[in-house]
Amino acid sequence: MQTRVSFILIFLFIMLLPMRVNSQIVTGAEQMDQYLPLLKGKRIGMVVNHTSVVGRKQVHLLDTLLKRDVRVVKVFAPEHGFRGNADAGETVKDGKDSRTDIPIVSLYGDNKKPSAAQLKNVDVIVFDIQDVGARFYTYISTMYYVMEACAENKKEMVVLDRPNPCDYVDGPILKPAYRSFVGMLPLPVLHGCTIGELAQMINGEGWIANKKNPCSLKVIPMTGWKHGAPYSLPIKPSPNLPNDQSIRLYASLCPFEATRVSVGRGTTFPFQVLGAPNKKYGSFTFTPRSLPGFDKNPMHKGITCYGEDLRNVTDVNGFTLRYFLNFYRLSGENAAFFSRARWFDLLMGTDSVRKAILKGESEEAIRNSWQKELQDYKEIRKKYLLYE
Repeated sequence: MQTRVSFILIFLFIMLLPMRVNSQIVTGAEQMDQYLPLLKGKRIGMVVNHTSVVGRKQVHLLDTLLKRDVRVVKVFAPEHGFRGNADAGETVKDGKDSRTDIPIVSLYGDNKKPSAAQLKNVDVIVFDIQDVGARFYTYISTMYYVMEACAENKKEMVVLDRPNPCDYVDGPILKPAYRSFVGMLPLPVLHGCTIGELAQMINGEGWIANKKNPCSLKVIPMTGWKHGAPYSLPIKPSPNLPNDQSIRLYASLCPFEATRVSVGRGTTFPFQVLGAPNKKYGSFTFTPRSLPGFDKNPMHKGITCYGEDLRNVTDVNGFTLRYFLNFYRLSGENAAFFSRARWFDLLMGTDSVRKAILKGESEEAIRNSWQKELQDYKEIRKKYLLYE
């Protein structure tokens, strides 16, 4: 009986821990006294998704603003859609929100940047999306394009800030030749900024196309959070990042998407396991399936994968290549291990990492190669920090 009671108490403690960690945080979206005056009497466009919620009841920001008589005329939807139910890479279509009848414009697919016509009846853009701190997480690319469109069309932009749940500065800096939607900016793999700090950096460093005409930007900061403080996301930010562990490992496992090694898409624990249909990769097994809400058509669907279970790993703090290097050696395939070499380079933001791996360099040597540029980036970052 005593063992049962102890187990229940431990379980309740674990379940309540994220609430304890987050209890003092007031997000930018909840600081309405600071930004509602900026929206009064203006036509508002919103770049939001399912993470754009406020209050304990997690009411969507769109519904919240409409109840306060804010004139929202348009919603711009990023990757995974306005309600967050589209798979990675799946086309997000234009349409109308079924709850409010407000027009929805997709910013994922062929149209990644709001056009002048789409912004014609908008005065202010409100941006409120939860980021996870990784350069190749595409919400920050969407923010970059929206800022550029606002600058070109003389529109105001208000960014409502939220914590960074993977708050590290690590990895190689993106080179211009490897610029893509999974890496628009000269940032390391883990950029160590909140979405608001990044917006200020984009403006301040002149990274938008017209350097002489920066975005008219206002960042609404949060309270109760500082850099280095833990943050457990109350809502999964995208279909395949369901919990804190997946977010912790995301940056280090995402490069496997350029290989034939599965990161667990098609399971209930994506970005927490690694495996492929060959026993040489390990004794742990999983079988990807078509899972609505996660991934409908995962790699190796219906095939047993052998590899490694990382669900209980606790010593990954930042970005590591150790898992990638281990599977690369186990494969014995050399260059063929990179089934999509260009994609790997785009994720890394450089081809130097792949070339170093092919040369047999150690993780320490590879990490040393980007330290000078990383220090330079840290000096730039200091100018825009809001939560030191």
